[in-house]
Amino acid sequence: MLFDLRGRGRRRAVRVIYIGLAVLLGVGLVGFGVGTGFGGGGLFSAASSNEGGSASFSAQIKKYRKLTSQQPRDAAAWEGLTKALLQESGNYTQNGVSARGKQIFREASEAWQSYIALNPASPNQLLAHEMLAVYSEEGLNEPAQAVSVLQIVVASQPSSAALYAQLAEYAYKAHNTRTGDLAAEKAVALAPTADKARIKSQLAEVRANPSGEKTYRTTTNGKTYAVKKSANGTFTGTEIKTTPAPAASSSSTSTAKK
Repeated sequence: MLFDLRGRGRRRAVRVIYIGLAVLLGVGLVGFGVGTGFGGGGLFSAASSNEGGSASFSAQIKKYRKLTSQQPRDAAAWEGLTKALLQESGNYTQNGVSARGKQIFREASEAWQSYIALNPASPNQLLAHEMLAVYSEEGLNEPAQAVSVLQIVVASQPSSAALYAQLAEYAYKAHNTRTGDLAAEKAVALAPTADKARIKSQLAEVRANPSGEKTYRTTTNGKTYAVKKSANGTFTGTEIKTTPAPAASSSSTSTAKK
C-alpha cells in the first residue's frame, strides 16, 4: 500500500504527493476567489468582469445604431442607444470628463433628443436623471437641456423640494427666469421649515448671478488685481493698472512789486 511508510522511499513519495495536492488545492481556491481577501475576486471572476467591459457596450452601441437606422421611429431603439452610450461614457469619466467622454456625451445627447422627439408615452425617468450628468457644467454645460430633463424627472417626483431647487438653479443659468421663479417658489414651499430661508437665499443668489462668477479686488506686492471666481471654483486674476494722478505744478507765480 502507498501509505505504508515502512517501505524504502515511500515517505518521500507521500511527502511529494501531499505537497502537490496542497498546491493544486491552493490554486483552485484562489481561482474561485476563496480566501484571497479581495472581495471574492479570482481568476474566474476577473475573466467574467472583462466580459462586461467597454467591448460589450461597443457591441450594444453598434446593435442599437443599426436598429435606429433601420427603424428611426422606434423610440425603444433610441432609448437603448442612449443607455448604451451612457454606459460607454463611464469608461471616460472616472477622473473628470475626458475629450472622448465629451464626444460620447454629445452622441448620447443626440440619441436622447431623437428619443424625446418621438413623444414616448412615459419617458424613462431614470434615463432622464442620468442625462443630467451629460448637460451639467462638467459635461456639455447646456443648462437649457438640463431644464428639459429635470422637468421630466420632477413630473415623477412632484413633492421633492431638492429637485425643484435644482430645476430653478438650471433654469436661472439658462436665463429662463420665469421657469426658475416658479420652481424656486415650489422648492421653498416644499422644503422643511428649517431649510426654507436658506434655500430661498441660495436660489436668489443664483438668480442674481446665474453664471456663478464673482469678482474680488486684492492687492499683492503693491499691485491691485481683479480676481474672478468661476462657477467651478477656479480663480483667474487680472492686474488693474491705474493711471497715476498728475503731479502738482511746482511753478509759482510771483507778483512784481511796484
